[in-house]
Amino acid sequence: MLQHRRRRKEHRPSPGEPPGSLSPAPHAHPTRLHLVAFDKDRLIQQQSESVTEIEERARGVAKVWIDVEGLRDVETIRALGQRYDLHPLTLEDIVQVVQRPKVDVYEGYLFVVLRLPRLGNGLLTEQVAIVLGGDFVLTFGERTIECFEAVRRRLTHSHSRMRSRGVDYLAYALI
Repeated sequence: MLQHRRRRKEHRPSPGEPPGSLSPAPHAHPTRLHLVAFDKDRLIQQQSESVTEIEERARGVAKVWIDVEGLRDVETIRALGQRYDLHPLTLEDIVQVVQRPKVDVYEGYLFVVLRLPRLGNGLLTEQVAIVLGGDFVLTFGERTIECFEAVRRRLTHSHSRMRSRGVDYLAYALI
């Protein structure tokens, strides 16, 4: 029988900090950005640590998926929040990785938090946050999310259903 154990102590903002404060957990992994910009005819993939570089590369492409791996760099996460007009409480929920699964509806986007099970020394779970907007999907994981690789592979095929449908279908596939 699998034992469920707590992997770490919960990390919360210090008492007295205002709502929406971003403070990464001490064990947070370094932040890397993975861009996948696509439409029926084009596919652009790039890794970076800069939101500006990602934005320049994605300019003019209809659909954008930015996968954020690691949550240590709160300035990068804050810059994505500004670019995609995310509510400060959404950003706080992304960085505080002790959220329960939920769906929040905001003006302009849908925010989903999931727990991804992982076998290690017992059953562990990691938080995955997904933001679905009109022409973009942002995913935030505590570390690399290997199961997203299958979706990335599907996007490389120019005649795949994934490339011809909207970002809502991409979010569905990721979930």
